Parts: sequence; C-alpha cells; structure tokens
Amino acid sequence: MIIKSQKDFFSGLMFMAAGVAFAWGASGYPIGKGARMGPGYFPLVLGVLLAVLGALITFKAMVVDTVDGDKVGRFAWKPLIFIIAANLVFGAALGGLPSIGLPPLGLVLGIFILTFVASLASDEFNPKEALVLSVVLSVFSYGAFIKLLNLQFPVWPAFLGL
Repeated sequence: MIIKSQKDFFSGLMFMAAGVAFAWGASGYPIGKGARMGPGYFPLVLGVLLAVLGALITFKAMVVDTVDGDKVGRFAWKPLIFIIAANLVFGAALGGLPSIGLPPLGLVLGIFILTFVASLASDEFNPKEALVLSVVLSVFSYGAFIKLLNLQFPVWPAFLGL
C-alpha cells in the first residue's frame, strides 16, 4: 500500500473514524424508518455518509499521484489553542461562571470576546477587521437566536441593567 497524498489519507481516516463513531452512537437510539424517523435516524445516516466520504478520500489518497506526496506539515498548535480557548471563553461569557463569581456577560459581549480571541489564531490579526466581524456576527446572532427563535438567554451583561 503506497500513500500518494498523506494529507488526504489522514483526513480520510479522520472522517471515517468520526462517521463510524456517529453511526455507532446512533445505534443506541430508535432508528425508525424513512417515513417515521426516530431520534437515531439522522445521526446514523450522517455517520454512514461521513464514513463513505472518508473512504473515498482515503482511496483517492492511494490512487491519485501528487507532486511531492502532499506531506503532512508541522502541527499548528497556536490556531488549535486559540480556537479552543475562544469557544471555552464564549461559553463562560454567555453563561457565566458562578464558581468564581463571573456573572453572565451576555450574547453580544460573548461574541465580541469569541471573535477577538479566535482572530488571534491567525498570523494576520487585524483589530479593525475583528471589530467589524464582531458587530456583524452580533447583529445576525441577535436576529436569529433572540428575535426569530425566541431563545431565552442574556443578551447584555447583567450589571448593565438592560
């Protein structure tokens, strides 16, 4: 077995593993039928499709020639850490952390924090672009989650009294 594209090969394996995990997890729920779907139907179908996609990508990685073998480069630790940190900070900002006395900061401030922390993952961080993106994401999130879906969570920090 000769791997002609390392990136595609390992990406395909990752997709197959995620697909099998979803399909296996869905098997614990009632599946139902196409006309009357159970709670496990969608994750099962999604898992199978993801596993098939992964198999196709892995097959392509062993068949299609690439220039230099499409080697896997160094692991990008900085983006990984900042993206995970951004999501954790967003969760803490949205719901607060009562154990340390942090009140909920609300959706808008949480999105601003999320956007700025996630933007630090890039080598081309631009605070003006992050600010514009934060405003756009906040407006659309407010419209989608608060106005359209009527979700009940704080929009603004509690200490502002809005």
